[in-house]
Amino acid sequence: MADRILLTKSFVAGKLSAIFRMNNDAAARATLANLRRGIGHAPGAVPSLWSITLDGLPEELISRDGNPTYGEWASYTALTLFALHQQGHSLQTEPMNREGISLGKAARKLVKTPEDEARVKRRFDTVLTADSMAEFATHIRGLIQLLKAGGIALDYPALAADLYLLQTDSAKDRVRLRWGQDFCRRFDPNEDENETK
Repeated sequence: MADRILLTKSFVAGKLSAIFRMNNDAAARATLANLRRGIGHAPGAVPSLWSITLDGLPEELISRDGNPTYGEWASYTALTLFALHQQGHSLQTEPMNREGISLGKAARKLVKTPEDEARVKRRFDTVLTADSMAEFATHIRGLIQLLKAGGIALDYPALAADLYLLQTDSAKDRVRLRWGQDFCRRFDPNEDENETK
């Protein structure tokens, strides 16, 4: 399983890198707009996304029975959510993918007041208690919208790896615990200076 998790993470990192390297800004925006059309759908359900979400997917992650694999769900969900998150932000000056920012850390950065904490915690709890990837993708959209509005980045390759694990009975509670720990931990205000893209 560890190999498939790394393959999922690497696949998403490669796809994001390709988007960031696009020389044509209009083509990059079109790619992101196309990915946003996939939000709320299952992997493979939107044919116009196949070249983005399936082309180059490692064989170990490809479904053999027509039902999306853990890797397909994780990479598809991470890529479509990134497209939503990046909307309205420049790829060059405001990338919404940043290494080292877990979902818990990003959600914590939304908290500025005690009222914020209760509001964000309710939304975060709804995401964490989702029973399926389809439900998770539905609930996390609102959280991603808040991150987008706040200009708070997230590590999307790491999110893809976590989403893979979240689908397994043996590891989903570890992912939830780690995200919860990151959400509850108080951060140094200078922490962003130590994080890289």
